[in-house]
Amino acid sequence: MNGAQSLIRTLVDSGVDVCFSNPGTSEMHFVAALDTVPEMRGVLGLFEGVVTGAADGYARIADKPAATLLHLGPGLGNGLANLHNARRAHTPIVNVIGDHATYHKQYDAPLESDIEAVAGSLEGWVRRSEHTKDVGADAAAAVAASQDAPGQVATLILPADASWGEGGEPCAPIPPRIPQAVNATTVKKIAEVLASGEPVALLVGGSGCREAGLRATSRIAAATGVKAFVETFPARLERGEGLPTIERLGYLAEQVAYQLDGIKHVIVAGTKAPVSFFAYPGKASNLVPEGAQVHVLAEVGQDVPRALNDVAGLVAAETEPVLQEASRPALPSGPLTPQNWVEVIGALLPERAIIADEANTSGLLLPAATAGAPRHDVLTLTGGAIGYGMPVATGAAVAAPDRPVINLQSDGSALYTISALWTQARENLNVTTVLLNNRAYAILRLELQRVGADANGPKANELLDLSRPDMDFVKIAEGMGVPATRATTAEELAEQFQRALAEPGPHLIDAIVPTLF
Repeated sequence: MNGAQSLIRTLVDSGVDVCFSNPGTSEMHFVAALDTVPEMRGVLGLFEGVVTGAADGYARIADKPAATLLHLGPGLGNGLANLHNARRAHTPIVNVIGDHATYHKQYDAPLESDIEAVAGSLEGWVRRSEHTKDVGADAAAAVAASQDAPGQVATLILPADASWGEGGEPCAPIPPRIPQAVNATTVKKIAEVLASGEPVALLVGGSGCREAGLRATSRIAAATGVKAFVETFPARLERGEGLPTIERLGYLAEQVAYQLDGIKHVIVAGTKAPVSFFAYPGKASNLVPEGAQVHVLAEVGQDVPRALNDVAGLVAAETEPVLQEASRPALPSGPLTPQNWVEVIGALLPERAIIADEANTSGLLLPAATAGAPRHDVLTLTGGAIGYGMPVATGAAVAAPDRPVINLQSDGSALYTISALWTQARENLNVTTVLLNNRAYAILRLELQRVGADANGPKANELLDLSRPDMDFVKIAEGMGVPATRATTAEELAEQFQRALAEPGPHLIDAIVPTLF
């Protein structure tokens, strides 16, 4: 057994049986070894950002890590933006990064780079396997490290000679560290804050955005009157009929200021106190209201649902959660607008759907339109690095082939990683992409005004415009093997969306929606 074979065998034995890949020369023995361990599924992405984003989406739904296979430092660099999003989502991922043979590094070949430095920027776990006999043990350690609460990116650097060398030894799985419970003293102090009679906000994130945490949060809010929110960009938010509907904290600082107006105490559980996404001239970066106190119920790596339930046991023992009743908007008619396209999705969203949401400015009204739809999961842009939606949808569909995956995708962000469509076609994944085409970087038009810059210059506006030339997303998708249509009216979108959901495999709908800004 060579090193690559021991690596893949250890990954599979540790529960990692999908590897999203974009390999090069230094990874060829790993590629060859895939045929000796048939339990490992290899999925090819044409760009490393698709590979890393797919691993993120897979783990968010599967609740276990996938592996990536990337080529040296430049390959890792190409995948870094979606690894940044995964870091912010606390997604468990095992990166396998091929490197030059140990004896070849001294020659400073063209692809030589400092892989440890690039991987270190992810603030996760990094190790280099120097010897073939250590590869299996290092792989087991990587899988365990990726799943250490609350989850992280673990990077294993695999020199070519450690991969092809004989004497590989598989290693048994290593148990990861589980989330620790919040102590009773902290729970009691939070209960006292809730009973203080002063205005309180409860901000929930991480694992608290799943059913158990949401139900406990709703009980606390119903019993105490606390204003409850989930974090702005949760990694995975469970919502819809039969679950509590908890408002998301706004993206814009002005929204947060309105939501938290008058609050004297901010309790955080599984997330951090709110800050502005960017600095703006003359505006505060810290969005906690002036004079308000911040109280930490649970750190990100602690057992957030249990902590919320413990608090609910003290302050809401006899209170049931408020659950969302089934409701859907009526199907709209007429030309597509930012207001009515979300009504089409809300009216037709299938049961058990997974939404990969990168609609950005076009999707501001989506939460309201889908609140009473059948139960579904929403995956959001945790780290703000655009180009995440198509890859994450791809990985989610690999993780849950029996569930419909809906990628609500802005046009500008789609272009970063649009080659994910090819992988969807190759793997015959049930992903329906609704591409919101407003021919602009609309969010940047808004931000140009919000930072106080002159928004009227023709050169500035040229950098935010995607209409010269117009891109034909139908042809782009069809060129990658994905059936595609174009919708300009609500009726067309409804008919095409229903048809796409009824047919197996991927589909894309180019929805022409005017910009809000």
